[in-house]
Amino acid sequence: MDFGFSIAPTSPMSTLTKTASRSLWREAASVAREQLTHLDRPAWRRFFLALGGLGLAFLLAVFSAALNQSGRHNWGMLSAALSLLLAGIVAVKVVPYLAKRTALERWMEKIEYEFTREGVVYFLVIAVIIVAALNTGNNLLFIVLASLLAGILASGILSMLVLERLELDFVLPEHVFAAQPIVSRLTVRNLKWLLPSFSVTVAASQARAKKGLSPTPSGELRPTGGAILNGPVYLPFIPRRAAVTQHVELQFPRRGRYTQEGFSVSSKFPFGFLLKTRAISARQEVLVLPSIAPTEEFYEILPLVSGELESVHKGRGHDLYAIRDYQHGDTARHLDWKASAKARQLKVREFTREDERRVVLVFDTHLEKPDTKALAKFEKAVSLCACLAWHFFEIDAQMQFLTEGFETRMAPGREVVYPTLERLALVEPTSEGETTEALFAQASAAHGFNIIFTSQPRGSVPTSLWGSSYFIFMDWL
Repeated sequence: MDFGFSIAPTSPMSTLTKTASRSLWREAASVAREQLTHLDRPAWRRFFLALGGLGLAFLLAVFSAALNQSGRHNWGMLSAALSLLLAGIVAVKVVPYLAKRTALERWMEKIEYEFTREGVVYFLVIAVIIVAALNTGNNLLFIVLASLLAGILASGILSMLVLERLELDFVLPEHVFAAQPIVSRLTVRNLKWLLPSFSVTVAASQARAKKGLSPTPSGELRPTGGAILNGPVYLPFIPRRAAVTQHVELQFPRRGRYTQEGFSVSSKFPFGFLLKTRAISARQEVLVLPSIAPTEEFYEILPLVSGELESVHKGRGHDLYAIRDYQHGDTARHLDWKASAKARQLKVREFTREDERRVVLVFDTHLEKPDTKALAKFEKAVSLCACLAWHFFEIDAQMQFLTEGFETRMAPGREVVYPTLERLALVEPTSEGETTEALFAQASAAHGFNIIFTSQPRGSVPTSLWGSSYFIFMDWL
């Protein structure tokens, strides 16, 4: 039965549009509720009271002027006095209260301005137009001048909005080695609700990039690090309420602690006349471990160290560990016939492990003459010690590390390699000779094969260490 009307089918596009608009309104409502929950109601109440008081004071001031013009001077003076009184009450009672509740540092953020080449040309053009307008009195030149000055004002306002409410997150790998490229992650979040950010450059704050200083034996301070982010990172567009991640390749030239107190965010948007820079406080610190890349010295010393190590541990495979009952599968050459006859059953001898490797790395920080050549050899010794530590970690040897004021336990290399490298990253030469004797005494008591790095002459090494140690003298490097 036909009633004369039909229902038009709903298009998928309109359905999607309605769904998106409803989700947007729901999101806006949830944000509004969240903002209302954190609303400072007493402050807003005083703000509106102050606004009403100042509005009433303005009306009284206008009314007093009208009374004076009509000849009622007494009433005009009274109205003006009431206007001043209301303004004074607001200034004394309300303004300090609101100032205490305002994040003043947000309004006092320092923004540095630097003229670009385009900006210099632009201001020279403005100067020429000013001279021409004043000399000719042409209204059109004044209109052009006003437009150019308005462009400067618009540039300042837009650049302020671009650099507002930006947060930075700079993530580095857990372990960083010197002279080895790494990939870090820089994330910039735009917290603004309505406006995106354009043409943003992130760099290390020059005023806040610190170089770590460490004393040498001569009393001088030499740098151990520097800024972490050593180059600018350009982000062309950051959407509103979104984050943009940029992967940055870094490489640290030497070991040590690198500290950076903050970043600088700059932009030339919109016209490129001025470079606006804002500092962001975000302390970052990274410990750069010594390089573990094999060097020529490592390839020369490794066969010698391995030979000494094998010769020390060779006899241990023939040391008797225990005598136990014979089990199926045991070889006949390990049968102990004397113990078997005594016990009237087959007995088998067990020996210690043939591949047992216990290495003690000893690093002597004493340096007699801390000149440039000696310091260079000291750095080579640090790198070589780090290479050996990494080598014994890779072959899963038992390892221990000894140096002035630091000692690890004898454990598998995977458990002590990073504490060893972290200590080597911060080790510096000392001038105290007493620490060398104490270090040699510790090495004599250690249960393992010692690999000792020292700058001491050969004649000063205790004879008790020669049988169970391999010495690497820094003068040979």
